[in-house]
Amino acid sequence: MPKTWKFAALLALGIAMGTQAATLRWGAQNDILSMDPHSQNHTTTTAILMHAYEGLTRYGPKYELEPALATKWTFISPTQVRFELRKGVKFHDGTPFTADDVVFSFNRIRQPQGTMQIYVTGIKEIRKLGEHEIEMLLDAPSPLLLRNIVDFRIVSKPWAEKNKSVNVQDYKSKEDNYASRHVMGTGPYRITGWKPDQVVTMERHAGWWDQHRNNITEVQYLPIKSDATRVAALLSGGVDILTDLPTQDVARLKADPRLKMIEGPETRTIFLALDQGSDELKGSSVRGKNPFKDKRVREALGIAIDREAIKRNIMRGMSIPAALLVPPGVNGNTPELDAAPKADIARAKALLAEAGYGSGFEVPLNCPNNRYVNDEEICVAIVSMWAKIGVQARLAAQPMSQHSLAFQRYETPLYMLGWGVPTGDAQFTLQAITHTRTSGPDGSFNYAKVSDAKLDHLIDAMKVEVDAAKRNALIKEALTRVRDEHLFIPIHHQIRPWAMRANVETVHRPDDRPEARFANIKP
Repeated sequence: MPKTWKFAALLALGIAMGTQAATLRWGAQNDILSMDPHSQNHTTTTAILMHAYEGLTRYGPKYELEPALATKWTFISPTQVRFELRKGVKFHDGTPFTADDVVFSFNRIRQPQGTMQIYVTGIKEIRKLGEHEIEMLLDAPSPLLLRNIVDFRIVSKPWAEKNKSVNVQDYKSKEDNYASRHVMGTGPYRITGWKPDQVVTMERHAGWWDQHRNNITEVQYLPIKSDATRVAALLSGGVDILTDLPTQDVARLKADPRLKMIEGPETRTIFLALDQGSDELKGSSVRGKNPFKDKRVREALGIAIDREAIKRNIMRGMSIPAALLVPPGVNGNTPELDAAPKADIARAKALLAEAGYGSGFEVPLNCPNNRYVNDEEICVAIVSMWAKIGVQARLAAQPMSQHSLAFQRYETPLYMLGWGVPTGDAQFTLQAITHTRTSGPDGSFNYAKVSDAKLDHLIDAMKVEVDAAKRNALIKEALTRVRDEHLFIPIHHQIRPWAMRANVETVHRPDDRPEARFANIKP
């Protein structure tokens, strides 16, 4: 019996032996941005919606790839893949799942106002062959196809058409449509409500095609911005699991006998993005030119940051200072490539003077204050560090919902972002963040207007290279170029512990997306 099946059988046995139904209360610091599964490539949003919306493939309990809404796939050729779809699956409203929904969802996710196109990268067309059979035609061989489509979530075509939600929500224009406030998936849980900044509620979908192997019948997701309030909620029993732990409280929570902690590195890098495409920076004291176009300025800003001090004083040791945009555990990261630069104020000043900015300059800095671990505190520290080289950064710290709007509308020339890698491969980051922006998957989250022809060529080549050694060489060259050209300013890779009541059992995920289907609460 495969290991995955053994795991499932053990969970099922636990329920059969009388495990009581339970409600899982999950606390974290930021809210979802939308309920439209094709709108925002935002981990919290995805983590919630994946309970209701499913893909053709999914990850199992040990993060292994396995079938979901597709039961089988066959490569007819390197660019032609035939999928057999799961029969008997129904959406939460009872509508049958068919090939029409897959074709519809493919055309929908590719719409340019969304930010999820990366998950169907390389797919030229999806054809319906029968009610439960489709064919994908690829632009070229795609080594990451089956991992990418995990997050290609399938929407009911009849439901979307009925509710005037054929088009993806235009989040940056503050548009609301039916799909941005309601959910219709095939997954193990039905999302029953969302009160922004208060709670998202779910209940178990009794008609799910798979077997429920846990005892969680209801889920309450509670966004709690305040560190102290989140911790108090866990200690008082107001939440069962906390996935955003204040670093200063980790040791105390770990020592509390009423709690337990599971931890591991998160596949997420925290970095700063700089507008390198505009002729003049919005809100900057520099007129008529853009200092971020000068590599020396970008390098100066990077080496003025004391990453070890941030790790020691702000992160309490729970970070890995970074030189790359992808963390350890992701294909492409190696210790020798990812050796973070040491702070060097003297050299930073010299680089600014050489670039013609010896007197420094002023610039806005936008950061979230409820998304990443100690995000606002990190930005406050960076403002202080940059002041030592004459760069005056005016900090604007906002909730992620407002922060995300600002950079997606190109309203800020300098902003913090944290980027996870659900595929476990550096192409995901390189293609979405560093490739020249297009209306498709390339550069789908490149709001810094970075455009480097050589880098684009390397990314385009790795997307279709099936020889692992050659492909890894392309990835290495691309990551090195991003690093050495200082196209972004990596700060660190997050380490992510989750704390929970002692009777909670779940599986830690490096993508920071807990799944209720793998959780149990013991009486």
